[in-house]
Amino acid sequence: MSVLAAIAVLAILIVVHELGHFTAARAQGIYANRFSIGFGPILWKYQGSQTEYALRAFPLGGFVGFPDDDPDSTIPPNDPNLLKNRPVLDRAIVISAGVIANLVFAYFLLVAQIGIAGTQDVHFQPGVLVPDVRSELSSAAARAGIKPGDIVLAVDGKELGASKESIKTLMEAIQSRPNQPIDLKVQRDGKVLPNPLVVTPDAGADGKAKIGVQLSPNVTIERRRVGNPIEVLTLSASEFQRITVLTLQGFGQLITNFGQVANQISGPVRIVDEGAKLARSDAFNLFTFGALISINLAIINILPLPALDGGHLAFLLIEGLRGKPLPTKIQDGVMQTGLMLLLGLGIFLIVRDTSQLESVQKLFR
Repeated sequence: MSVLAAIAVLAILIVVHELGHFTAARAQGIYANRFSIGFGPILWKYQGSQTEYALRAFPLGGFVGFPDDDPDSTIPPNDPNLLKNRPVLDRAIVISAGVIANLVFAYFLLVAQIGIAGTQDVHFQPGVLVPDVRSELSSAAARAGIKPGDIVLAVDGKELGASKESIKTLMEAIQSRPNQPIDLKVQRDGKVLPNPLVVTPDAGADGKAKIGVQLSPNVTIERRRVGNPIEVLTLSASEFQRITVLTLQGFGQLITNFGQVANQISGPVRIVDEGAKLARSDAFNLFTFGALISINLAIINILPLPALDGGHLAFLLIEGLRGKPLPTKIQDGVMQTGLMLLLGLGIFLIVRDTSQLESVQKLFR
């Protein structure tokens, strides 16, 4: 059920994004003849009075179609309600509406979570949690016997305190000691292991050592009910700002440090897997999960890349500066190439993330 819940959240976010485009077009009287969730072959469709609604085979997004270039359309090409015949500002509103819808929806998801479940008070505990360990033999952590769920309490005899700085301290100790043994004091299942685990970090290509683990703060979380509506809105705004800033910082790291961060890019399968884990731990976490993914979708879509909303806005900016649009062949060529690359990346991420699922890896052990 947790997997289905995570899939449902992703589907809702896609619908919200496309509804933003669709509503902005309809509100301005612009024709929209297709509303599709997914790409590729149609699995199900319903023909409304003006619009065809469809579910398609590849769940990597969706689109709102316009009759501007539809050869079967009976609308005169000079009709003022065709998208291409509208001023640049009208078209920009339609294109950017999906991003705006995702951001607004993310905020109200946080409002719903805090209003229903309350806010979370985080209390730091000593040490650093290891939620995941690479299982390959090449992982230094796996060779040392570190397991998911372990808590590292000390490194080389230095205690890791109960603060958010503990992760930084542990990371610095690991990264600065390539091919050198490090003693880790570890707590497992509530008990401190009698002997420290000795891990020898592998030297990375960038000169920083690594052991092949994920690290998280060791915290306990308590929920606090919030009865004041003003406080609910204020806390939701603060959490929205925090998530947005962290997301932007993540994209900044992807640009400045692509080699290290690229492996952390998640596709639909890994996103669903992580969402399912959150749902199993606390169903209310799906609200935060939905807000996080919705903000990510908004930021990704506003990037000036082909086939994304930002790519269309870039073409509109060029049109505004030139006083006329780029030739249709150039725009179509760029967008079609971008779409193929986007679908190719999506399929690659699905295959890669599926192969890394623990349930799939067990089949081959």
